[in-house]
Amino acid sequence: MLYCVEMDVHIPETWSEEKLKDYITREQQTSQKYQKSGKWVYLWRVAGQYSNISILDVESPDELHQILTELPLFPYMTMKVKSLCKHPNAIRETML
Repeated sequence: MLYCVEMDVHIPETWSEEKLKDYITREQQTSQKYQKSGKWVYLWRVAGQYSNISILDVESPDELHQILTELPLFPYMTMKVKSLCKHPNAIRETML
């Protein structure tokens, strides 16, 4: 199942540089683990924002939830999740 996930990050202003660096390092490790596994297919930054748009290819909504909640910054994100399917007018079988 393909999902488009828009993630907007809201870092508390009270965080120290050290705490922020720790979260960013752990976030990178977690997202790269899923990118290497093939589950996190695409990851794009939204220019000028602390946001990204990602495409994930997972077995179920439960697996998607497990991956997203594993992200260290999950409690500080607003997310929009959209389930994707092939458009009947698409000339390619898949984008993956």
